[in-house]
Amino acid sequence: MSFFDTLVASTAAERAAFAAIPQIRDGVAGRISRDAYVAYLGQAYHHVSQTVPLMQAARARLGDDQAVYRSALDDYIAEETGHEQWILNDIRAAGGDPVQAVADGPNAATELMVAYAYDTIQRVNPMAFFGMVYVLEGTSIQLANVGAEAVQKSLGLPPAAFTYLVSHGALDQDHILFLKQVLDGVTDAGDRAAIIHMARMMFGLFGGVFASIPHVAPRETADAV
Repeated sequence: MSFFDTLVASTAAERAAFAAIPQIRDGVAGRISRDAYVAYLGQAYHHVSQTVPLMQAARARLGDDQAVYRSALDDYIAEETGHEQWILNDIRAAGGDPVQAVADGPNAATELMVAYAYDTIQRVNPMAFFGMVYVLEGTSIQLANVGAEAVQKSLGLPPAAFTYLVSHGALDQDHILFLKQVLDGVTDAGDRAAIIHMARMMFGLFGGVFASIPHVAPRETADAV
């Protein structure tokens, strides 16, 4: 079994718990309000704006013998730079206030997720960051390919309100293939363990970001629980 396949298998329980979060489940089905979607975009801004700095921090801590992973991060940095601006544009197109979204700052769950990533990179193992990449890109494919279309249809919002999700859906499909290639080259047992641990933690932390978004479950969902 390749390391990427091991990573997928090792995080199955955490991935299932993430998918069961009401905000995720209802978002993929298009059963969320405009306010909930705008709130999601606000939190997305606050963690996406830290993506490039996190990658730069991880890259700076990799050694010369890890040049292949530094190169991979260079590619990711080039791809991800400026994406937080897409989110602000989406907030505006969805009827929200991007200036206020920035000023409000991250929810506690978002702040904790970002802080954990920085701490792991600096204190534990910078290779662990690839576990975060696996979680964020894998989940964004699901949200983009299914959720964006469903939410747009249910809320009647313009395509301009979904540029971040839709563009990331296409980008991250390519990124996951690239990530698989990168991860399958990881042979160090300590690096593998750090990546798996980070992924498991990130499913919970990223799930907490979604759970922190105000959301009223549809009546049929609430009645069925």
